[in-house]
Amino acid sequence: MLRRTWVWIAFALIHAVVIWLGFVDGRGASWDVSELYRWWAGRTFAGGAIPGVTEDWIYPPLAHLPILLVGALYPAVDYTLGWGLLVTGLDAAAFAVLVGRGRSRGRMLAAWFWLAAILALGGVGMFRLDAITVPLAVAGSLWLVGRPWLGSVLLAVATWIKVWPAALLAAAVIAVHRRLAIVGGAAAVSAVVVVAVLLAGGGAHLLGFVGDQTSRGLQIEAPVSSVYLLLAVAGVPGASIFYDEDLITFQVNGPAVDTVIALMTPVLAIVMLALAVIGAFKAWRGASFVALFPPLAAALVLGFIVLNKVGSPQYMTWLIAPVVVALAIDRRRWLRPGLLTVAILVLTQLIFPFWYDWILVLTPSAVWLLVVRNLLLVVLFVWVVVRLARVPVRRPVPRRVSE
Repeated sequence: MLRRTWVWIAFALIHAVVIWLGFVDGRGASWDVSELYRWWAGRTFAGGAIPGVTEDWIYPPLAHLPILLVGALYPAVDYTLGWGLLVTGLDAAAFAVLVGRGRSRGRMLAAWFWLAAILALGGVGMFRLDAITVPLAVAGSLWLVGRPWLGSVLLAVATWIKVWPAALLAAAVIAVHRRLAIVGGAAAVSAVVVVAVLLAGGGAHLLGFVGDQTSRGLQIEAPVSSVYLLLAVAGVPGASIFYDEDLITFQVNGPAVDTVIALMTPVLAIVMLALAVIGAFKAWRGASFVALFPPLAAALVLGFIVLNKVGSPQYMTWLIAPVVVALAIDRRRWLRPGLLTVAILVLTQLIFPFWYDWILVLTPSAVWLLVVRNLLLVVLFVWVVVRLARVPVRRPVPRRVSE
């Protein structure tokens, strides 16, 4: 009982601190919420555009629901504060599922890791749409075995808000024995979303977010962009940073950048498919959910990050869900990767919002901070892939009988 009390006290204090971080430094960490999300909500309530329905959008259509939910309270409640309270409420619900009665050491360690991760990443981890998906992903993953329908539904809802939880759904389809329940829950949610958008007349914009992502350039925080940042610091002709007004983001330019942009999407697809094949092979040979799901889920999520052309700081929140589940299941094996994850999140907060301006002017120390963060991501990815390859199985590979 005492352990559970302390972890809940820490939960309240850490969420209060992170909400406060959204209001300091000119609201740099919460700019997207206070300006962009509030504007999207205001347009819709004024009878204007509905992103993802009446116009193409960079996010799936369900992403507009939390934006509108917080907007319904504005201006009675400050929009940024309302967003922080919504995220805190969702986190609390998933945190309660994780902690339970506080008797499991693995779940308690996972709970402390989650709190450390929230504090390490700071305001950018809370004041983005990704923060809505993390508690859904955590609760959904924890329920995959006992309540696979509910777990699948939560992961599918999260996927229709931000695409990344699709990695967890894919891992679940492979690792969970009750696959029909996983597929059925995800299909039901997808059907509801598709029908709702079609009835609203948004069929032409339903999958607009897919084309938008594939056509993007290399954002400066993406791991692959580290090469171009170092080239720019070294003064190589053509290597530079520029601002994309349409996407409201900074991207890199340099030698053969168009070729790299064209290759990144197929490379990402090939690697993700290869990881899924490894997972499916392990499952075919009898690997248990406990052994297979954590490394497979983490590998697929890290693949999304390491091979992505974007790499925004809030993407690091994606690491939280698979590591929380992994620690809850196998705390000893996943303790060091968990600590490495926290270090990655600390560096990410230093990068944004504190050192971001220095990166934009190519200050060498700031650029190297970003490069080191990206190298640690690659190290974590390699560790997880090796762990996936070593997942123990129960059945030997069938041998062909010689004639």
